[in-house]
Amino acid sequence: MHITDDTGLRSVLDGETVAVVGCSTTAGKAAHDIPAYLQRRGYEIIPINPFADQILGETAYDSLSDVPDSVDIDIVDVFRPSEETGDIVDAAIDRHENVGDVAAVWLQLGITNDDAADRAVEAGLDYVQDKCMKVEHARLAD
Repeated sequence: MHITDDTGLRSVLDGETVAVVGCSTTAGKAAHDIPAYLQRRGYEIIPINPFADQILGETAYDSLSDVPDSVDIDIVDVFRPSEETGDIVDAAIDRHENVGDVAAVWLQLGITNDDAADRAVEAGLDYVQDKCMKVEHARLAD
């Protein structure tokens, strides 16, 4: 489902494990500070960055498809340019269909891909785009 309302956002934010595609090693960048915020709020973070071995004290993976099947993923949070999101969403769909995890894809503020949204929704994933996960979490936290 393409999520745009608070009820849907709360439902997505109920996930526990977030794979962060484009997670940065550099403090001060949104792609580092937002996952750090989520980690401090109790989410398990799985960094996806082919240029790092570890981020935020967690093992970093080169791609979503490199995360072992034994690691459950609830949300795929994307910090990559819009034009790169199609392949990431396809990897999330593949994992959803073949591993049985990944319930949602979240494209951060300023990132959109309507074609990928259609594919994700058709595959049964919740889909959020052009919203900051930190902002929405802070706004909706009870």
